[in-house]
Amino acid sequence: MNVNDYQIKNAIVSVSDKTGIVEFCKELQNLNIKIYSTGGTLKFLQEHNIDVVSITEITNFPEILDGRVKTLHPNIHAGILAELDKENHLVQLSEHNISSIDMVVVNLYPFEKKLKENCSFEEMIENIDIGGPTMLRSAAKNYKWTLPVVNTNNYNEIIEQLKTNDCKIPLDYRLKLATEVFNYTAYYDSIISKYLNQQIKNEYPEILTLTYKKANNLRYGENPHQSAALYGDFLKIFYKIHGKELSYNNILDINSALQLIIEFDEPTCAIIKHTNPCGVATAGNIAEAYQLAFSTDTVSPFGGIIVFNRSVDKNTAELVHDLFTELIIAPNFEEDAFNLLTKKKDRRLIKINLNEIKSNLSYDIRSVLGGILIQRSDKDLIDDNQLKVVTQRIPNPVELRSLMFAWKVCKHVKSNAIVYASEHQTLGIGAGQMSRVDSSRIAVEKAKFMGLNLNGSVVASDAFFPFPDGLIEANEAGATAVIQPGGSIRDNEVIEEANKRNMAMIFTGIRHFRH
Repeated sequence: MNVNDYQIKNAIVSVSDKTGIVEFCKELQNLNIKIYSTGGTLKFLQEHNIDVVSITEITNFPEILDGRVKTLHPNIHAGILAELDKENHLVQLSEHNISSIDMVVVNLYPFEKKLKENCSFEEMIENIDIGGPTMLRSAAKNYKWTLPVVNTNNYNEIIEQLKTNDCKIPLDYRLKLATEVFNYTAYYDSIISKYLNQQIKNEYPEILTLTYKKANNLRYGENPHQSAALYGDFLKIFYKIHGKELSYNNILDINSALQLIIEFDEPTCAIIKHTNPCGVATAGNIAEAYQLAFSTDTVSPFGGIIVFNRSVDKNTAELVHDLFTELIIAPNFEEDAFNLLTKKKDRRLIKINLNEIKSNLSYDIRSVLGGILIQRSDKDLIDDNQLKVVTQRIPNPVELRSLMFAWKVCKHVKSNAIVYASEHQTLGIGAGQMSRVDSSRIAVEKAKFMGLNLNGSVVASDAFFPFPDGLIEANEAGATAVIQPGGSIRDNEVIEEANKRNMAMIFTGIRHFRH
């Protein structure tokens, strides 16, 4: 028998997600395809006047163990797995009075949905599907003779193919659906394994499965010659309310911006460019915060993104409107502000839920040649047990507030990171240099270029000063206090130099490398 000439004559339908199933089965019925079904699906289809037969007609065995066993039967799997171009398979089907099953329409117990409902462990275990994945995988393996259907979005296309091809399905389409099945069951199993690993606190299992549903294709990646796609729930956390589609680089910048802004409780604005902050400030309101953040660097924000941790009002919108920005991010946009900012049709406006963002910080994953690196997200800011003043002079209250502000920003600057700041504003930022001294010099030069006075400022470093030269550079620029992790074999030399210069210095006991 030629596979391309084989008509679909009967189907098993057993679905948890009933979306579109009545319409689909009515079309199958109109095509004289016999439908077998199980449990709740059988009752549901009967209630909608679908001519459907119980699966027990195939198995000659009742559903038992509260429905745990209903399709795990040789008559089912022999019908699904038989290769109909093999004489010995046909003979064995005939000997055991088994009919071929030509289509399997199955989706699985809603484990993922139940997970989001915070169900009990016992209920989660009961929502692990066994028979469904087994039937789907059997059908997908034998896709040449049994059409596997797991995606409700394919129903209309399948019906169209059946109608136009005399109930025959082309081999290439069968393979496409088989591939979908293995993608889907792998995803399903990965959710279960992740859940169970969490239950036993197995943070880094020997075999790590990472599967995500595709959110959408992107126009291109970091550069136009690179293809790209977005996977996971990113678009369910960040809500685009205006503007053209998000790019790969936009998404990276949004991710960096939000991890920075959640460090602050007071009204704050941060301006991000290529994942680095180029200006951050706090103030009594976000309009003032924006003006202070922008004054740190009035050149780099062109084409960057702006993030606020308060709703954007009309006054703030008027301040930012004329600047070319890719994105503006905030918890909300007041009506007058929204109406003004949307006059630029390509500018993206993004709404956020700050609490939701905090709850989604878990792990950082990066690809490397031949594998991936995975680590816990850097959610800690300081180690209270190790935070200490190491110099003879302790920081005064203004310096202390300035140091903590600078430390919050420094955590989110690419290493080597140096941040000069006042109590409420970044004054100079040096990012991503091979030498910490070079980062400091860049920060100082940018501050001078912007006309910002560093006298009385403080400086934050994401990692320790390996030599006193970085501290000397900061003091000569005007800084009076330093915050850094400590931990260098030359810490005593750095502390001694700070004491000579009457500087205050705090060791945090925690490092914030950001590569």
